Amino acid sequence: MKLVTYSYNGFTRIGAVTADKEVVDLNYAYQALLESQGKFRSEIIAEAFLPANMEGFLQGGIESLSIAKEVIEFAINNRDAYKHTLVHEFENVKIEAPVQKPGKIICVGHNYREHIEEMGRELPLFPVVFAKFANTVIGPQDDIPFFQISEQLDYEAEFAFVVGKRARNVSQEDALDYVAGYTIANDVTYRDIQRRTLEWLQGKTVEGSAPMGPWLVTSDELTDPSGLGVRLTVNGEERQKTNTENFVFDVKYLVEFLSNLMTLEPGDIVLTGTPGGVGVARDPQLFLKDGDIVRIEIDKIGELENKVTRVEDK
Repeated sequence: MKLVTYSYNGFTRIGAVTADKEVVDLNYAYQALLESQGKFRSEIIAEAFLPANMEGFLQGGIESLSIAKEVIEFAINNRDAYKHTLVHEFENVKIEAPVQKPGKIICVGHNYREHIEEMGRELPLFPVVFAKFANTVIGPQDDIPFFQISEQLDYEAEFAFVVGKRARNVSQEDALDYVAGYTIANDVTYRDIQRRTLEWLQGKTVEGSAPMGPWLVTSDELTDPSGLGVRLTVNGEERQKTNTENFVFDVKYLVEFLSNLMTLEPGDIVLTGTPGGVGVARDPQLFLKDGDIVRIEIDKIGELENKVTRVEDK
């Protein structure tokens, strides 16, 4: 299943993308299904099991996912009876980042062998971990803001996973049971700001520096996160290309490692690292500029494309 967060008529809600590229509003569809069954308090029940925000939905776990599959079929079969409130044409809504307010955005650095080599470093013994914050999150139809604090705006294609249930001290054997699904992210980085101290945080947490989307592919559909091709282009020119087989630390390892450090909660996002080809490591260096189109493609997920737009000082 492909889950989205979408905006329509001033409201932001979650939905599922059908094979015909339509968006089913899961919360409204469940209300309608309950009403058709003669149930009382349909709005309250729907909000409990299929809430209209992604974080709440993920907290419902397998039960919410199972109900969602049922209501999709109902919505498609009964769309005309509900005056288009249940099903929307994809092009008529604005697709947002799948998770709007993650509690944690955990990023892994130096996790592809070729990127480590181009940066002149040795393979790490443990994951290099840093953070981004929720202020960085933008969606697949938003522009990447280029603030005039630096001229070294760089791209980083990232395969990301979203936590589906509370995880603490999870083993690699059970790790994928705690993953709700997968999406695409761009760890946009202001390089000179990142490198002016030993800690990377300040170059990673500028507003709008984490485009994500276009959807969350649930783990029951994408059962194996290994062997996926990753490709990034700028204005059609290939800059990064790899495969998740090249991870130093794979998804299973990261779930185990991180859940032994902290409690992972539903809606937390983990960016698994970027491959070789970043702008700062090229000769000559190639940073993003106003008007550039950055496109990331990952097998079995889709494409994330954003335009870079320079933000003038006020």
